[in-house]
Amino acid sequence: MVANHQRAAIERAVDALKRWHVTADAPVVRRGLRVHSFLSLAPCPIRRARIRTQPRRTKQLYRRVTWPPTQTKDEPLTPSSAAAKPAAGFGAPFAALVAGALAMGASPIFVRLADVGPFASAFWRVALALPALWVWLRFSDARAPSAGGFDRVGLLAGLAFTGDLFFWHLSIVTTSVANATFFATTAPIWVVAFGWLLLGERAAWRTLAGIALCVLGGASLLAQSFHLRPAGAIGDLYGAATGLFFGLYFLAVKAARRAHSAARVTFTATLVTAVLLLIVALALEPTILPHSLGGIAALCAMAWISHAGGQGLLSIALGRLPAAFSSLVIFLEAIAAAGFAFLFLGEPVSLVQAIGGLAILAGIFVARPR
Repeated sequence: MVANHQRAAIERAVDALKRWHVTADAPVVRRGLRVHSFLSLAPCPIRRARIRTQPRRTKQLYRRVTWPPTQTKDEPLTPSSAAAKPAAGFGAPFAALVAGALAMGASPIFVRLADVGPFASAFWRVALALPALWVWLRFSDARAPSAGGFDRVGLLAGLAFTGDLFFWHLSIVTTSVANATFFATTAPIWVVAFGWLLLGERAAWRTLAGIALCVLGGASLLAQSFHLRPAGAIGDLYGAATGLFFGLYFLAVKAARRAHSAARVTFTATLVTAVLLLIVALALEPTILPHSLGGIAALCAMAWISHAGGQGLLSIALGRLPAAFSSLVIFLEAIAAAGFAFLFLGEPVSLVQAIGGLAILAGIFVARPR
């Protein structure tokens, strides 16, 4: 049997071992008391010696650390994480932003190939994307569960996106495509204005300069076909409303991403938009169903590539990038649309349009976060 004073000495020795990283088989002597090995209760011979804090054959075994360590939700705790944070914090979301712009820029091609009306195509764009977004949501919740249910900000994002698609398709059928596209590109201006008025966020001068360059570049892209006429004034107002709702959509998604994953925000906004656009399509469209396999393929491609892919990547980017900078994606979408039209529809690109595209890229470079 081990005496009580010996058991107490053993416990103190174990604490010393844990605190000073003494090897498991090293005997410990405390003021001549007979203590025991860490791995056995057998008595050890009495030795009067200093406690060795580390073996001779090894280098430093411990270092002073702060406990508990600080760790963010989206960043693993690694020694180099702090140094790699600026580069990793911008590169990945910016790549998602560019990829989303390319995916959304292909939507006009799919709209032309679909054999349904504008409101029906807008409905199928979001409705056919719901299964893919639901799979993404289940996969995302399995990896990192998030708060479920319909958040008010997510519902607001769905309402804003409904207004964006509704007025966008109205402007296309009531004015020229160039006018509709130009007024829709005013979304970054609304993002900055509402961010200042509602959220108290003041944009930096680099952001304002970048937006100015992008607006000038967008005007250059559409200068050849842009014109103001009284007959298309109502369509121009619809285009301006498109930019307004698109700006609200950016701010709503940015706010929703503070508490929810990108998958949940995109799925919620898409579900709300699908329900509302179904009502609009049933009221305003004579026929909703496509008539050919080519039309079905175009609608599926628009839903899965332009919406599920484009809007999903946009939601990912808005979780890390400022809303004002992310809203410049609409100008990248214009460049992508012009490129796809040149490749697949044979529409030429003039020198002025090329200069406008370069101005857009320069504006994005100037407005990038630092």
